[in-house]
Amino acid sequence: MLGWIIAILVGALIGWLASLIMKTDKKQGPVANILVGIAGAAVARWLFGGVLGIGGAASAGSLSLLGLFWGVLGAVILIYVLRAAKVL
Repeated sequence: MLGWIIAILVGALIGWLASLIMKTDKKQGPVANILVGIAGAAVARWLFGGVLGIGGAASAGSLSLLGLFWGVLGAVILIYVLRAAKVL
């Protein structure tokens, strides 16, 4: 149970930081920030850790400075793709 609460809180932080960077904070609410943060961390883990083989990217979405960095980077990429597809 505690793992889900931490995932939601870290996802909210990652999504909020990414929305500030991409200037979509006015369009996104807290639920969208959580979803973008969690999905962005998964994107970063898959793209940078799995496809490109960058070892530190496996920590994307974890409650550490490196995990937050990779998670925010993945969420920024996700917002960029969603914006290009005219979803955001």
